[in-house]
Amino acid sequence: MPLRRESEQAHAQTQRASPNPQLLVSKAWIQWAALVVLTGFFVLGLLAYRTYVAGPPIPARVVAEEGSFVFSGEEVKQGQRIFLRTGLMEFGSVFGHGAYLGPDFTADYLRRSALHVTETYERQGERNVPARVVADFKTNRYDPGSGTLRYTAAQAQAFADAERHYAEFFARPATETGVNLKGLSGAADIHALTSFFAWTAWAASAERPGKSYSYTNNWPPEPRVRNQPTAAAIVSSMLSLAALLGGSGLLFAAFGRWDFLGWHRRDQTGLIFKRPSEVQLTPAQRACAWFFLVMGLLFLVQVLVGGVSQHYRADLSSFFGVDISALLPYHLARTWHVQLSILWVATSFLAAGIFLAPLIAGHEPRNQHLLAHGLLGALVLVVVGSLGGELSGIHGWTTSIWFGNQGFEYLDLGRFWQVLLSLGLFAWVAILFRGLRHRLRGEHKGNMPWLFFFAALAIPAFYAVGLLAHPSGHFTTTDFWRFWVVHLWVEDFLELFTTIMVAYFFVLLGVVEERTALRLIYLDVILYSAGGVIGSMHHVYFSGEPVEHMALGAVFSAAEVIPLTFLTLEAWTFLRIGEGQKASATHPFPHRWAMMFLVAVGFWNFVGAGIFGFLINLPIVSYYEIGTALTANHGHASMMGVYGMLAAGLSLFGLRYLIPEERWSERAARLCFWSLNLGLGWMVFVALLPLGLLQLFESVNHGYYEARELSFLTHPTNRFLEWLRLPGDAVFITLGVLPLLWLCWLGVRYRRPGAVLASTGTGTLFTESRQVEPEVRP
Repeated sequence: MPLRRESEQAHAQTQRASPNPQLLVSKAWIQWAALVVLTGFFVLGLLAYRTYVAGPPIPARVVAEEGSFVFSGEEVKQGQRIFLRTGLMEFGSVFGHGAYLGPDFTADYLRRSALHVTETYERQGERNVPARVVADFKTNRYDPGSGTLRYTAAQAQAFADAERHYAEFFARPATETGVNLKGLSGAADIHALTSFFAWTAWAASAERPGKSYSYTNNWPPEPRVRNQPTAAAIVSSMLSLAALLGGSGLLFAAFGRWDFLGWHRRDQTGLIFKRPSEVQLTPAQRACAWFFLVMGLLFLVQVLVGGVSQHYRADLSSFFGVDISALLPYHLARTWHVQLSILWVATSFLAAGIFLAPLIAGHEPRNQHLLAHGLLGALVLVVVGSLGGELSGIHGWTTSIWFGNQGFEYLDLGRFWQVLLSLGLFAWVAILFRGLRHRLRGEHKGNMPWLFFFAALAIPAFYAVGLLAHPSGHFTTTDFWRFWVVHLWVEDFLELFTTIMVAYFFVLLGVVEERTALRLIYLDVILYSAGGVIGSMHHVYFSGEPVEHMALGAVFSAAEVIPLTFLTLEAWTFLRIGEGQKASATHPFPHRWAMMFLVAVGFWNFVGAGIFGFLINLPIVSYYEIGTALTANHGHASMMGVYGMLAAGLSLFGLRYLIPEERWSERAARLCFWSLNLGLGWMVFVALLPLGLLQLFESVNHGYYEARELSFLTHPTNRFLEWLRLPGDAVFITLGVLPLLWLCWLGVRYRRPGAVLASTGTGTLFTESRQVEPEVRP
């Protein structure tokens, strides 16, 4: 009888792995997912239109009251290009977006010009100086018919004073400021930069036509020009909290009443895990060893330059006694750190897709490994070329945006390398399709194989949207498209591909039925898209967008926390099932540490993206917080905590099969897991979170300008917290990254031989099933 049950269970598993032309779940899942996604992008399309028609205008010319010329619109655009090309967005920020060592140049120019205008009127004996200053800055003197913006005489004098200040500031040595602008050609470039800063400050203070607030919703906080929170910011924050509480309550009530997922609890089913040496490897899967090695090397470089950039906040003058600012100033180190955070994670995802494709299809076409090697070569070319271009652009060796530095945070690489990377991602999708096409022919387009392919296709499609962000474009519109990559690409479509990959691993491991995994995927699409698509507007509250971007972004970004909360609870349910499986398995589970990384992903998703993200996304909080260490706190906890941990876990999953069992080091995997998580936890809770809270308190209590000043950042208390971060960084790098890199090297040095799988079947499944007789108790 037990033999018959085992045979029936094996047959059932074969059926699950075989092509199925029938949809495994109700069509209602597809309909709801399509409705939510299409509605979200329809609203986003309307917001894109509003971005183009309601952004702050760039005047053709700016003149003083008496008619003298101050600067032109072309000089504003040229200043923006210089700001980006020289990497100043990776040093300071405008409209709150950029790096955190330098000032926010919007707030900086606004404060300096307001002080100069105040002093001018005081010298002239004006009776009500504060009211006169507010009138100068709040009155919108732009004439759309002629394209002329008129400054008061005092504002025109303030521009000249600011130009002298920036000429002196950027001429100072990098050991005093952290920025090295050898790429500036002289007074003309300083004039253009000042023009760009002045335009952003005008947009931040002048009232929109017919409104009582500025183009940036009265950001930054500046009492001298009466910039204070708007009613929309306060009301949107209240609605955001209501959306979080109400949405969470409705979701938990619904899931308490109905079992949407229907976890298949295999209490009576045991799993026999195949030894890694018994699982066949295809040539393309063996090629993934090189992907993982490149990933490990990029990860190491990324954390090293990240350590350099962070050290500047602790000690501007030297790097442990060595002056490296001439070659590696802060803005270059941070450019590489941010850019490599995308590239090393993407490398792991590419490898995971290639590794998983033959497991889904049950076979691999000939020469698939050659295409994989070609893709890896193109990726290395993009990495080396883009990093070199950023180096040459920041040092002024080239001014080309194609091969130099575009300068957008997260999209710093030259446009040629950006196009090449986009084409490489599409080529990766083509490689996956080539391996999957036989399986896809017999599958319903709503089942997991097609969803895997569609999710992979969305990755290059939405990364390519970043090409709409051009250094010569209007800053408000370029920032809108840039956040399609920073938010939609990373937080929605990489999240979707992540969910599908992890679900497929669980299905192939035999822990979850495909029908159950499919429900989870559709639920992920619905919940993340409900908040994440429109919620991406929480990045652009103060970038010159109209008020509806803030209102919708606030409410829907709060909804992003709901699926994180729910799926975290569901993860514990799943883990309890997994623990039961492990206890009943007759062979040891080979992926303990890969699965532990997935557990870490769930934790950091909830803490980093959920708690820390919501902490800064309320408009009234973001109004004082944007561009401070709390933003970095959220960024590190979510980017490294979610996608970094997942990339490490995916690599360990593949390496467990690539490395012969006698060469595999369980100790290195364990050390890597605990060190990366403890190091990240130390970085976040010991350094970045306290620093961010201190900076937020300074911003609310004394002023945003004061909170972004270098004198505050280098205050002894802040410097102590920066130095206190060092032990966590040391553990993260030496005991976390290096063991992972060692395992990646073992995967190349000792990779197991492979074979071509010529036909579909279950030969590549990782588990076998058997029926367990219930325990008889006396």
